[in-house]
Amino acid sequence: MKHYIKFFFKFILMSSLLFSSNAFSKELRVGTASQGGAFYPVGQAVSNLVNKHSGGLTMVPIVTQGAVQNPKLIKSGEVDIAITNNNLAIAATKGTGPYAKDGKIDLRAIGSLHFSVLHMMTTENSKIKSISDLKGKRVAAGPAGGGTIPVLKLVLELHGLTMKDIKPSYLSYADGFKQLADGNVDASFALSGYPAGAVTQVVVTKKLKHIEMAPGKLSEAIKKYPNYGAVKIPADAYKTQKAGDVLGVANILVASSKMTNDQAYKITKSIYDNMKEFRENNSYAKQIDPANSLRLGIPLHPGSEKYFKK
Repeated sequence: MKHYIKFFFKFILMSSLLFSSNAFSKELRVGTASQGGAFYPVGQAVSNLVNKHSGGLTMVPIVTQGAVQNPKLIKSGEVDIAITNNNLAIAATKGTGPYAKDGKIDLRAIGSLHFSVLHMMTTENSKIKSISDLKGKRVAAGPAGGGTIPVLKLVLELHGLTMKDIKPSYLSYADGFKQLADGNVDASFALSGYPAGAVTQVVVTKKLKHIEMAPGKLSEAIKKYPNYGAVKIPADAYKTQKAGDVLGVANILVASSKMTNDQAYKITKSIYDNMKEFRENNSYAKQIDPANSLRLGIPLHPGSEKYFKK
């Protein structure tokens, strides 16, 4: 009997130690997007900073369908933190747009990241010049849960078109631009920071050009949707004959409001105290202005607010 009692208490002690260890060493998962865009390498760089500078937290980047899906993954608990677009974060907290069926998602901002721009591209010798020319064409629209599709719908709508007027393929950015180079689609779209890896890999062997919005439509989009802004992609970014005038939207790092203040503070401090290292290791980080974290569309997490308002 004493043997069993001794074994029982030994089992309880070991279980308690194991539970305590797991409780304090949980690996945080950051939702990014498909490889070939900007979110994955940014998430990887963020993870490296947290692992190196947080004093105990560990983080790993997770491939996801992208900006639309990421707030949903936070709600379901499949990721702890994620990258999304400012406009989508607002929609998620309101339960509108792509989150109408999900209800309001309790998100808080950790901090501001780089801008994503809507790459709208075709091959240099294509007859497609304007968005209006996409009617009936095969279009790589980005992954099904990514942030490209809502902006593509917006751009099409401004030109009197809908998704029914094109033949969309829901591919990763890398696959979408590869299919464009191979002639299997007529145009490819990607909401990504620039230069996007998916595009730079293709322009090594295939010349591309930007698809233009009709005159006045870019200004109309910004007036109608104030969360967007005008961005010029320089010609040397992808060796195009002309620069690309496109829509851009700020990206942000978000988490659930249930994340502890201590975790949020440590994550925020690990990233924004080490911007020099961040920028040296990730080209998109050069576009980040930490001060923009105080001007986001959703509230900062209290832990992050403590960092930015110290």
